[in-house]
Amino acid sequence: MITTLITNERAGFLAALLAGELNCDVDGVPSVADRGSAISVGISKVWIGKLGISSERIKSAGQKAGNSFEHAVADFIEKTFLKLDHIRPGSWQILRGNNKASVRISNFVQYDHLLKLSAMARKDPALRAALGGDYLIEPDIVVARSAESEDFLNPDGSILDQSYGRLSPLRAINHQGDLPIRLLHASISCKWTLRSDRAQNARTEALNLIRNRNGRVPHIVAITAEPTPKRIASIALGSSDIDCIYHVALPELKEAVAESLEGRRSEQLEDLEMLIEGKRLRDISDLPLDLAM
Repeated sequence: MITTLITNERAGFLAALLAGELNCDVDGVPSVADRGSAISVGISKVWIGKLGISSERIKSAGQKAGNSFEHAVADFIEKTFLKLDHIRPGSWQILRGNNKASVRISNFVQYDHLLKLSAMARKDPALRAALGGDYLIEPDIVVARSAESEDFLNPDGSILDQSYGRLSPLRAINHQGDLPIRLLHASISCKWTLRSDRAQNARTEALNLIRNRNGRVPHIVAITAEPTPKRIASIALGSSDIDCIYHVALPELKEAVAESLEGRRSEQLEDLEMLIEGKRLRDISDLPLDLAM
């Protein structure tokens, strides 16, 4: 049987999680489980068993787990989406939030006007109060596209000339200066789990990306390893902000939810099926394809 790219890289992605932060502690409680919730622990134990036996060790602090998760997700996207250039050709970059300056949205064409706003707000307290301080977002991961050269856009000279098409940001010659010109193609929020109010900041970031743009809206997605369907639903429901939520291992989670509840239909299973059928929740293997749309 031929092993395909996305299947192979998905397996590698999950192996990296299992070798790192996705594990069980000395009491056998998975690192993604809410110890205080029997449902969360029950689903997590079945789910992690389907992914592979992980070593027992004390789970990492939230910040370390989050950083490792971001790294694994960025690596997966780089190894898959960048191979789809036959579907979506272009000059692409995957940038991580470990270097916050590189992912700040004001670095990208649709949001570079926010730099001027920020400078004005620093000088004007009234304007600063009106604007608030949360519009210069720094996503966990971004997919960026560079403005394209004439050789790329116009290889034989039959598509463009110097008279027209002089305002589109996709065309490199339409920009001045030496700084790299990038368009924000996707903003990706990584949420290891979803059991705190901080998880809702994915919605806040999404709304800011929508409201403050000067151009097209980028893909706005979130990725999680949360095992409890009701908590996934807390940010997946609705269709006005986040495009879609992606789970690190959705088919295995669906099986685990059913099996952990002894096959009975329950609110948790119904919620999961509703999110999948309602096109609000997908597996991480779907993400590279969706980014190529």
